[in-house]
Amino acid sequence: MRHLSLILLFLCAQITFAQELTNNPLLSEDPIQQQKWVDSVYNSMSIKERIGQLYMVQVMSKNSDQVNNAVIDLIKDEHIGGVIYSNGGPYRQAQLNNKLQAVSKIPLLVGMDAEWGLSMRLDSTYAFPWNMTLGAISDNELVEQTGRQIGEHCKRLGVHFNFAPVVDINTNPKNPIIGNRSFGEDRDNVTDKGLAFMKGMQSAGVLANAKHFPGHGDTEDDSHKTLPTVSFSEQRIDSIELYPYRQLIKQGLSSVMVAHLNIPSLESRRGFPSSLSKHIVTDILKEELGFNGLIFTDALTMKGAADYVEKGVDGLTTKTLSKGGEIDLMAFLAGNDVMLMSEDPKRGIAKFVEAYNEGIITEERLSHSVKKILMAKYKVGLNNYSPVGMYNLGSDLNRIKDDVLYENLMENAITVVKNEKALLPFRDLQTKKIAYVELGDASGSIFFNELKKYTKVHHVKADKLDGVISKLQNYNTVVIGFHKSNDNPWKDYKFSQQELAWLYEIARTNTVVLDVFARPYALNQLRSIENINAIVMSYQNSSIAQEKSAQLIFGAIGAKGKLPVSTGAFFPVGTGESYNALMSLSYGLPERVGMDSEKLSRIDSIANYAVNNRMTPGIQLLVARRGKVIYNKNFGYHTYSKKNKVDFDDVYDVASLTKILATLPILMELEGQGSVSLDAKLGDLLPEFKDSNKKNITLRKMLSHYAQLRPWVPFYYATLDSVTKKPDPKYYRSKRSKEFNIEVTNSLFLRSDYKDSIQEIVKESDLLSRLRYRYSDLPYYILKNYLESFYDKSLHEITQDRYYKSLGANYTTYNPREVFSLKDIVPSEVDNYYRYKKVHGYVHDMGAAMQGGIGGHAGIFSNANDVAKIMQMYLQKGFYGGKRYLKAETIDKFNTCYYCERDNRRGIGFDKPQLGDEGPTCGCLSMKSFGHSGFTGTYAWADPDEELVYVFLANRTYPEAGKNLLLRENIRTEIQRLIYEAIIE
Repeated sequence: MRHLSLILLFLCAQITFAQELTNNPLLSEDPIQQQKWVDSVYNSMSIKERIGQLYMVQVMSKNSDQVNNAVIDLIKDEHIGGVIYSNGGPYRQAQLNNKLQAVSKIPLLVGMDAEWGLSMRLDSTYAFPWNMTLGAISDNELVEQTGRQIGEHCKRLGVHFNFAPVVDINTNPKNPIIGNRSFGEDRDNVTDKGLAFMKGMQSAGVLANAKHFPGHGDTEDDSHKTLPTVSFSEQRIDSIELYPYRQLIKQGLSSVMVAHLNIPSLESRRGFPSSLSKHIVTDILKEELGFNGLIFTDALTMKGAADYVEKGVDGLTTKTLSKGGEIDLMAFLAGNDVMLMSEDPKRGIAKFVEAYNEGIITEERLSHSVKKILMAKYKVGLNNYSPVGMYNLGSDLNRIKDDVLYENLMENAITVVKNEKALLPFRDLQTKKIAYVELGDASGSIFFNELKKYTKVHHVKADKLDGVISKLQNYNTVVIGFHKSNDNPWKDYKFSQQELAWLYEIARTNTVVLDVFARPYALNQLRSIENINAIVMSYQNSSIAQEKSAQLIFGAIGAKGKLPVSTGAFFPVGTGESYNALMSLSYGLPERVGMDSEKLSRIDSIANYAVNNRMTPGIQLLVARRGKVIYNKNFGYHTYSKKNKVDFDDVYDVASLTKILATLPILMELEGQGSVSLDAKLGDLLPEFKDSNKKNITLRKMLSHYAQLRPWVPFYYATLDSVTKKPDPKYYRSKRSKEFNIEVTNSLFLRSDYKDSIQEIVKESDLLSRLRYRYSDLPYYILKNYLESFYDKSLHEITQDRYYKSLGANYTTYNPREVFSLKDIVPSEVDNYYRYKKVHGYVHDMGAAMQGGIGGHAGIFSNANDVAKIMQMYLQKGFYGGKRYLKAETIDKFNTCYYCERDNRRGIGFDKPQLGDEGPTCGCLSMKSFGHSGFTGTYAWADPDEELVYVFLANRTYPEAGKNLLLRENIRTEIQRLIYEAIIE
């Protein structure tokens, strides 16, 4: 029986020990070794050394050595247990941290406020979105990942405690200090986000801290400056403010920070800070909530605590406690473990020693807190301390994976709070005339430039409202961007009265989309939203937020966000309209689509090599994968004079890419409609070919370059003077007239009837002697004639009406001089054989020039972004931007090699990969891929298997065509090879 009793006692003891282990968030994975270390260290310390562990002092790496030497003195003389870093830089902090740790007998516990990342305190470090932005996200795994990556940054810099997450429930829009730092006003959402953030950060080995207990979300004062009052009942605080703490504590929260608040319902003493209240810290937090982790005071230098005045028993006399250590002692006796940023640590420690000697602080109470601190030190690895490594520190704190996450966060956060008549996302771009108006005191240039990637958008501005209203009469849609500083979450977010007046008046007379790049409370100022057709809440004015918001407006990404707070009378918490993406190109980082940024960047060296070795004056280069543009760069200049750098808005003569960008999609559409068959013969399609030697040539064979057609005809040569070799006056004039109306250049006009002559020459041209693969331009002279007859419009009008306008390909056109300034058009050659001048804004190809710049085989000018849109449309089986242009089966039909067995790699109009060792590609991609190249150095290729688009635009023919060094040195295909080598999944 006695043995049975002993066994039961032992089992009870084990159960109690197990329960303690379960409820203690500071326990490590090896609790027995942890306890041995804690006891050993504790027993080796003097009373003063033990008390010193209770103090965490502020350090700034930006401070002078003289100031920081005072901290070293505190470490040596007062044996403080930790430091909290504030302003400075990562390298300076790492060096200082190593120095401080080196002089500390017991390794220091290092903390930081890094709520949205180290950038909250340090320059040259990463800033993640603020909590309010994260609160708009439905997918809490993304919030957990944010916590994890912030934790990784902290750990890399030697930070053990991050004073985050903020779990204050921000029910007061006027809160001056929390606001954007809160996940929102909904208790459950704040809890879920706080829990996810905590789990992520602690999984990285950095201990979390929930703040500001018991709740700072509904105050109108800043506890840094005064003692704010929370006037809620105990029941309300218990059900709302304390709820996140309960849930986080159950899931292993490491620490809590107690705020300096006046809470009459929880503390009967008037004006008594919550951080000093035993009832709040011990009775509620430790006992009622069962919290066994570390408890930090908020900074004791804050006025909410430092200005506390103790009243005498008579209620009249007062005693200021801040400088003598009394407040530190009161905080400790209330139940706090760590005195954060005491006003005078030395006097505070002396006060503690005195209190210990007088029995005010018991050994049990002291060991309780000190051993918790030591447990935390063991848990973060300070039993085996190693200094912060300096190598690659900056890169480690600013990783590509951080940008990848930021992109994903913003895509999930941006919220459409109003969308009248489904205005968003923008569709039918051919009907839109869009203006952008910028409000606010921060820049919206990134937003504007991103908008322009989708269609023509003009920035309208004027000094006075009347001027803006007048200019907006030329547009039918106005995007108003309200841009406020993104420097920190406390920056001003409000509209000025003038901005509100402008907004209301512009909305009264226009279709308006308002996009707010500020905290959601900005919407509280709107007295009416009746005339504002759509409202987007983008939360922040960061570069990525601006880019993603523009992409959302055009449907390149879907709308997913939900308002984390109520905003005025119009939008309750949780508001957010959702819509799916329209399958337009979006823009982002390579890692988002399974590619490696570093490997992809090797492209730069080849492009620079080509430019530096005068293979081409300049290059536009774009790579897209899975519908996302992941590489889009420019190299070099328009010419070797190096006056105009290549810009994204510059347009290039794309030469033979015209075949697949203009003629081919129109023919494919007709084939898909059943209006024409690939097996149709020229004699049946065009009456004038009925009796020609080409009457039996089918479209299939002709567009596969398997029809015995001559490669090209130098039409211009027959119009030159036989002696001077210059344009013959018989055919040309220097000024336009009815008889000479074909503009070759602005000083050279061809006879109006020569277009018919060109068609006649093509029709009557001899066939090659035998049937074999031979590339030819002639099919596209024939098709141009056919298509223009079918639609009774010019090829220019057809392409604009049926494709380019609705695609938003507003940089794609024939005859660019009619649309663009010459400074935006890249010249193609200095002609010394036909036009005898610089070819600038006119098509390089002579045959197309003789057709007024509009050829079926050449004549299109474009930029890389627009070419990518058309190639992406092909890749998506004829669908783009919410519109079906071509049938999927039509795409497949044209992207088929029908004569591969006869050593002809070509599809219908499309070029295809080589069948042997040499050809138009790197030889490292799918046989399903397709594309084309152009004489001026252009190249466009799409691969359905890897969902990849590659565009290379150049003017290698400037100043003279000469030798094609791009081709000779395989520049374009070597770049293509590097693209494929960058694929990682």
